[in-house]
Amino acid sequence: MSRQSVTVLGSTGSIGASTLDVMARHPERYQAHALTGHRRIDVLAGQCLAHWPARAVVADAAAVDALDGLTRSAYVKAGRRLQIDHGVRALCEVAGEADTVMAAIVGAAGLLPTLAAARAGRRVLLANKEALVMAGPLFMQVVREHGATLLPIDSEHNAIFQCMPVGGRPSGADVLRIVLTASGGPFRTVPVEQLASVTPDQACAHPNWAMGRKISVDSATMMNKGLEVIEAHWLFGLAPADIEVLIHPQSVIHSLVAYRDGSMLAQLGNPDMRTPIAHALAYPERIDAGVAPLDLVQVARLSFERPDLQRFPCLGLAYAALAAGGSAAALLNAANEVAVEAFLGQTVGYMDIPRIVEQTINAIAVTAPSSLEDVIAADDAARRVARGIVRSLSSRTGLPA
Repeated sequence: MSRQSVTVLGSTGSIGASTLDVMARHPERYQAHALTGHRRIDVLAGQCLAHWPARAVVADAAAVDALDGLTRSAYVKAGRRLQIDHGVRALCEVAGEADTVMAAIVGAAGLLPTLAAARAGRRVLLANKEALVMAGPLFMQVVREHGATLLPIDSEHNAIFQCMPVGGRPSGADVLRIVLTASGGPFRTVPVEQLASVTPDQACAHPNWAMGRKISVDSATMMNKGLEVIEAHWLFGLAPADIEVLIHPQSVIHSLVAYRDGSMLAQLGNPDMRTPIAHALAYPERIDAGVAPLDLVQVARLSFERPDLQRFPCLGLAYAALAAGGSAAALLNAANEVAVEAFLGQTVGYMDIPRIVEQTINAIAVTAPSSLEDVIAADDAARRVARGIVRSLSSRTGLPA
């Protein structure tokens, strides 16, 4: 069996680390071609020395020197060479070189390299939901035109993919709707009036999943689920009304597909991202992911409830952006990234996040982007407006902008 070459975009994050863990369990199948990281150079260096990629990409020239200093002697001793580059152009280069690309860079920064992988016709494992949220029609057009294979990594979308007919798309009118499950995060039962005072550390304390801080906050606000609704629309071609969200605190059923004959197919498993990663890496085969088997007797109880939009206003904002179409989803995503960054920096409060997002969208006219440049322009405009709102809010509270 010839080994697949794999580029991991965002290898130092939780998805990237889990991808490398699965790959290491199957060295006969996978070889790291390139690893990329932003600032955690010590972590990236350790990954390079464990997986021996031929290329690495970092944020800037200083990070190049730092990574080179941490890896050069080991590579020379092993008779290997590590080419280290920096910047967006280098990210796009390595995204187009490997057989398989794990697109795991968080946020809008992942859009361009993920698009580059699709343009190169690669097998794209999509963990960066912003590529579809910001540029859904354009991204899917690139996938079709260049013959790329697109496999979803989010546990919910991967579950839906597994429960769909072969190929992962609805067959005619057979599929009535899909159900995305959500844990409800750390504040599912906290009184709404107390949410204004929660701290970043509390928001990042997810009850079931181990994730980065930005994604953890998105999970707490359920913006993450709203972005997943938009992503599901583009991945599976279903109308917003046919994409339902239910809170499922146990995080055992990862999502469901309802068929017109009354059947509902669900994918179950322990909450561990290595399961969808292994599924996508080996698809259509199955490989060991290192995840413990699900013990239904121990789980004992599976419960569901509808989300309260007073508690989770970001979910309602995401549905509204999808209904508005055009650039609305790009505005939503950009404003949310600014708002979450400000919250994590303790510049604004937790309940300011939906306020910043809503005010930003209301302040900018929604357009119909016809190019990637239009999408980026909408993203830039939303960030400028959102940062202005952050400054205004922080000046009232006395917090540093």
